[in-house]
Amino acid sequence: MPGLDAAARAGGAHIVNVVSVAGTVSFAPAGAYAASKHAQLAFSRSLSAALQGSGIAVHSILPGFVETEGFPQKKVLKSRLLRQFVIEPEDVADTILKAIEKGKSESVVPWFPYRLVGIAQAVAPGVVARFVGMSDYKGDAV
Repeated sequence: MPGLDAAARAGGAHIVNVVSVAGTVSFAPAGAYAASKHAQLAFSRSLSAALQGSGIAVHSILPGFVETEGFPQKKVLKSRLLRQFVIEPEDVADTILKAIEKGKSESVVPWFPYRLVGIAQAVAPGVVARFVGMSDYKGDAV
């Protein structure tokens, strides 16, 4: 905290939490992962509220499926539809920079379709549960 407070006094400090879109959607095939991301998002939101007015901004980045060496999403995902929305790590990095520059507290990347699914989860969780059940997703690599 002392370092963050000093940075805040010198012009502003930023905490960036890379959460995952799984923090907004209950995803049965990866239940433990989704639960941990829901908790991480709640922590980020609480931290943001606690630090309001301190000069320390909290940014939550919620990427969807990201293609990495450790999680080769394009090979793991059975659904052609889901594979269309796999992004690269550079997309996440760009979103982090934009969130800081624009002062956005939460950013979903890519916005479509993941933000819409998160909204649908909040409004009609039963419909989303049925859709996710039909996703043909296999494995834990979210």
